Amino acid sequence: MTKYDSLHDRLRGPIVTALKQELGIKNIHALPRIEKVVVNVGINKTKMDSKEMHEFVADVLKRITGQKPIFRTARIAISNFKTRKGLVVGAMVTLRGMRMEEFLDRLISCALPRIRDFRGLPARLDGRGNYAIGIRDHTIFPESPGADAGKIFGMQIQITTTAGRDDHGMALLKHMKMPFAPDRPKSAPKGSQKTGKPVDSQPKSGDTPAS
Repeated sequence: MTKYDSLHDRLRGPIVTALKQELGIKNIHALPRIEKVVVNVGINKTKMDSKEMHEFVADVLKRITGQKPIFRTARIAISNFKTRKGLVVGAMVTLRGMRMEEFLDRLISCALPRIRDFRGLPARLDGRGNYAIGIRDHTIFPESPGADAGKIFGMQIQITTTAGRDDHGMALLKHMKMPFAPDRPKSAPKGSQKTGKPVDSQPKSGDTPAS
């Protein structure tokens, strides 16, 4: 049976070696690394603005990340968005260190492969080596409890690196085995699917979230 090397071990072993060779950087402290991971859930006023739903979101995020989330409130009232000052508008978890690495390990090796008809993530960073993933269905994480259709929510996962540039950030993410969609030929037929669309994160048929 093949031994599974955790992301924590690979980041300090083969990934460092591969990055030094690919980027031509000898000083390991100058290599790009993951600084933090932020998991955000937006609170929809019409569907999620209840104490019960807030508690459900907090419980799910705690199970998924291993850390209690904090709720964010609106600083000012915006009439066009029907928000008032102090209204809960989202929940957030900021991960660093071992919890961050364990979360990314489970995201890459377990959660993302459960997405129905998954064809890979769009390979588009923000210009500074950081990467964001949009998830439509939280139940792709096996740790999340079973939920009715009305309680399923999405989230954004923001991966912040120290790369400072996209090519170095992409090299790090690829060596972490982030499942990017394969490069498409430049002469792709007209009308083909565009990249950069949100990930359809519904679990594959037959997958059932852990209770």
